[in-house]
Amino acid sequence: MSKPIEELLPERPDVRLRIYAYSIQDSAHAGWLKVGQTTQDVKARVAQQLQTAAITNFSIEVDELAERADGSVFRDHDVRVRLMAKGFRNPTLEWMECGVADVLTAITELRTGKSLSGTHHETFAMRPEQTQAVEKTYEYFQSIWAESGTAVPRFLWNAKMRFGKTFATYQLAKRLGAKRVLVVTFKPAVQDAWQTDLESHADFDGWQYLSSAAGADPTSAESARPLVYFGSFQDLLGRDRLGNIKAKNEWLHTSNWDLVVFDEYHFGAWRESAKELFEGEDNAVAKKEFAIEYGDGLATFDEELDELGSDEGEFLPITTQAYLYLSGTPFKALATGEFIEEQIFNWTYADEQRAKQMHSAASPGTWNPYASLPEMRLFTYQMPDELVAVANQGEFDEFDLNAFFETTGTAAAAKFKHRDDVQKWLDIIRGSHLPTQIDALKIGSRPPFPYSDTRLLPYMNHSFWFLPNVAACHAMAQLLAEPQNAYWHDYKVLTVAGPGAGIGLDALPPVRHAIGNGHESKTITLSCGKLTTGITVPQWSSILMLRNLKSPETYFQAAFRVQSPWSIKNPHGDDPSQEAILKPVCFVFDFAPTRALRQIAEYGARLSPDEINPEHAVEELVKFLPVLAYDGSHMTQVDAGGILDIAMAGTSASLLARKWESAILVNVDNDTLKKIIGSKAAMEAVMNIEGFRALGSAVFETVVNKSDAVKSAKKEKGESLTPAEKTQLTVEEKDYKSKRKQIQEKLIKFATRIPAFMYLTDFRENTLQDVITKLEPDLFKKVTGLSVEDFNLLVSLGVFNATHMNQAVFAFRRYEDASLSYTGIESHKGLRRYGLFDTVVAADVVLAAQP
Repeated sequence: MSKPIEELLPERPDVRLRIYAYSIQDSAHAGWLKVGQTTQDVKARVAQQLQTAAITNFSIEVDELAERADGSVFRDHDVRVRLMAKGFRNPTLEWMECGVADVLTAITELRTGKSLSGTHHETFAMRPEQTQAVEKTYEYFQSIWAESGTAVPRFLWNAKMRFGKTFATYQLAKRLGAKRVLVVTFKPAVQDAWQTDLESHADFDGWQYLSSAAGADPTSAESARPLVYFGSFQDLLGRDRLGNIKAKNEWLHTSNWDLVVFDEYHFGAWRESAKELFEGEDNAVAKKEFAIEYGDGLATFDEELDELGSDEGEFLPITTQAYLYLSGTPFKALATGEFIEEQIFNWTYADEQRAKQMHSAASPGTWNPYASLPEMRLFTYQMPDELVAVANQGEFDEFDLNAFFETTGTAAAAKFKHRDDVQKWLDIIRGSHLPTQIDALKIGSRPPFPYSDTRLLPYMNHSFWFLPNVAACHAMAQLLAEPQNAYWHDYKVLTVAGPGAGIGLDALPPVRHAIGNGHESKTITLSCGKLTTGITVPQWSSILMLRNLKSPETYFQAAFRVQSPWSIKNPHGDDPSQEAILKPVCFVFDFAPTRALRQIAEYGARLSPDEINPEHAVEELVKFLPVLAYDGSHMTQVDAGGILDIAMAGTSASLLARKWESAILVNVDNDTLKKIIGSKAAMEAVMNIEGFRALGSAVFETVVNKSDAVKSAKKEKGESLTPAEKTQLTVEEKDYKSKRKQIQEKLIKFATRIPAFMYLTDFRENTLQDVITKLEPDLFKKVTGLSVEDFNLLVSLGVFNATHMNQAVFAFRRYEDASLSYTGIESHKGLRRYGLFDTVVAADVVLAAQP
């Protein structure tokens, strides 16, 4: 008898064996894990076991497939046997006295067939962007070595925090087959991440990790096993006060490294910006903070860092096959062309947030590896005229935060000079300032102030207030504690400023203690520099920018403190793969709108230095960093064109002129000077620039020859230099540095003539280069003193930086048209395109945004 078709085609069971481990939170099971197996849902199976005993205080710690790549399986008994072989106790039945990492390591060993040292239990793969970084770098290195076997290629990863640079770097080293890896950093505090990643992932089992901080001797490492040696730039590669390589680091000469990694490389461009973070601290404290954050001895190789783009071999006492540079803000290296496009992998904040969106769209309902990284929001507020009048500056009446929060006295005696006005500001941000309330009633809507809008309040439970100085922090703490400010008494106010708050990471424990789990507490952390770099406080969800900051790097270094993830893994205790996101977004609140939008504009441009149109660069950033501006009546979202309009229109003529007085517009490194020396025409052209005839043409050879001679002498003789020779070298060094500065100043003086030429020319839709070379060459020579041929030659040699000239021309022309439009004059009727230095951008959005 034939069977029904349904019986002949039964449904295939989808059964897979899983290993699980759970803990019970009581004294009898402290430090124990129950290791079992099931083909059921793990949560259901554990519930079956524990419900009969009415046990509810349990947590599922491990939930892993018990499968190998060939399809075979292993059992829970195998896991326990493997653990016991490692020395872990089996107190009873299926219980093991071990940790979660130990169970995961045993599972990995059974799955891969490899015996792992320590707890190399992690088996996660690289994310797509990490794979891209490794492959692009590997292919670039191979292409350079194919051309020359002795070449030493260099590559830059421009990757924001939490890209996973340590893990990806080790994967690159493995891809290269590297056996000796030297990791050098400006910030020794990052050592933990480098060690943890190497010692926890199964891919790096058998690798050795040594560090200078632990006093390890790399020459004693096992030659058969790959070695990673970690040290600070200041300790390993810095020189002593006499300019000599430190004797204890002589081994660096004799070791042949396969890969040298410079971590936190942005410090080369960050020296002044980093110092700005600590300006508010007392001088002695600021120096200590700075030294702890970046290490001592930085000044001894400032000059070498300035010349880093030319030749590492000039000052690094090491032999290597390749260099990898890691940074979240390598703006100097990008702007000066130190690395070309094929030598750079970029992973920015916008890339991260785009990946988060794409993963959610492509794989809804699955775990998103980017989900815990919150999206930032920038809210700017125009303060009422009565407050702006208290502390305005410049021709555009910008709200000067440092002046507004100015103080008298110190510590407990610190008081705000404009105490009543600061009190009004406190009332405004919590929505209780009467004039603002009346305005809101007239308009029919309440503006979203930080401490009044119910949508924002959950993100204000733990906030960071960034103030100008120590005294301002103390004055704010005392004002918040006064009786009339009962609203603020619900918050624990932490004054993390001055020597009493502790130096470096010592300032962090009181903050973490006050916050606790972040759910039952409410805190306000007052600081003027401490805890703004290199630390993570997950519960911080908002930052109030209450001080002036000059550079966008510094501004966002502080702002990114609140972008750290806050999530709970395995929130219900029954699924280790689940994650509850507690901070989907985070906020930056700024009360000097023009300054804040200028920071956004500059940051966007610096993230995309090769983007010709600054508006496109800013547009890319604000897709994922929405900017909302309160103008005194309405809160509206500002697009890229609006940001540039406000940023440019809010600048003064003197600030704009500084763009043309910037050293970044000209190049005076040895390579460029040698190009000038090697070209008779170039030398004659330079001599036509005002001031150079007085210096004389020999100044170029003096700078190059003396700098080369000093470096060569230090490198060759080292410790054998006599006191007289050291004194002579110091004199020579001061001389060539002074002359290099003079060359730079003369070239900058020439650059400042270009705005005058732009005022006089009438060709707005052409590139400035075309206007100079084709349309008004005679006018250019009259204004600048340089012929078109001369100027072209110097541009081709890299004496002038075209990328930054583009940005300066864009700012100038936008400012000029905005100022004319303000008076009712259209500068050039029907203007549809803006000519920059060597390119043209569309003006449609620009014109639409103007009044």
